[in-house]
Amino acid sequence: MTALTHTKKTEILPSLDEDYELLKRAVRDAGALANSYFKQPVEVHKKPDGSEVSEADLAVDAALKLDLTTRRKDYGWLSEESPDDRSRLKHSRVWMIDPIDGTSAFLRHVPEWTVSAALVEDGVPVLGVIYNPATDEFFHAMRGHGAFLGDTPIHVSAKDTLEGAGMIASGGLFKKKIWEEPWPEVTARWVNSVAYRLALVASGKGDATISLTPKAEWDLAAAAVLMDEAGGITTDHLGNPHPYNRENPKFPSLVASGKALHPLLIERTSRIDV
Repeated sequence: MTALTHTKKTEILPSLDEDYELLKRAVRDAGALANSYFKQPVEVHKKPDGSEVSEADLAVDAALKLDLTTRRKDYGWLSEESPDDRSRLKHSRVWMIDPIDGTSAFLRHVPEWTVSAALVEDGVPVLGVIYNPATDEFFHAMRGHGAFLGDTPIHVSAKDTLEGAGMIASGGLFKKKIWEEPWPEVTARWVNSVAYRLALVASGKGDATISLTPKAEWDLAAAAVLMDEAGGITTDHLGNPHPYNRENPKFPSLVASGKALHPLLIERTSRIDV
């Protein structure tokens, strides 16, 4: 018998366990599709905001939408590559998708792109999958059940000082004149996909990531579950949490790390205007 759960809108929906298995399978399939385009000639267009979108982005978006929405007709949908008609706002559960996060890396044949997919329930991300098909790194988490890279549990680093911290971020950020006081010596590694940056922090391969440019809900939803379940914190630069499935699905900034390091980061980032 299929397990059921009730939402605040009295809809009867599948269990999160079922959705978790559905999402993991769908992302694996989508990753294989994306990888079939990787390092191949692809058609590329400019979006109104000047960013690039390729036929691979659109193909993966269409495949995930078909796979997930046909099996979950009562769920909303928000994706970077789909028009947002706001119908998602009436749904308790919403799929949030970035079909290829890190399109710039994808198009330049750099293996730092991911398929990022989440399920948000009543404004809170509850399932998250981030898959880098080029490296076969499959990060996934279900709220309350831990975070994993493949079958291996992952956890954020225990770093509690800024000195020597490993930042998955642009090295130039820490040298800008926006800071009230100079940063101590940190190491920086740039990664194009923000979801991948967060997955690396969640798995302890970096201590923190900071971005002072706007992010969308589809950028962060999957990683938010991963970070929470790995023992980390994800907020904006003021230390405010990110609420999901809002009318305007944009956030001003991103600061994410382990719990010991986070207040030290916010102490600095909260003093600047974004």
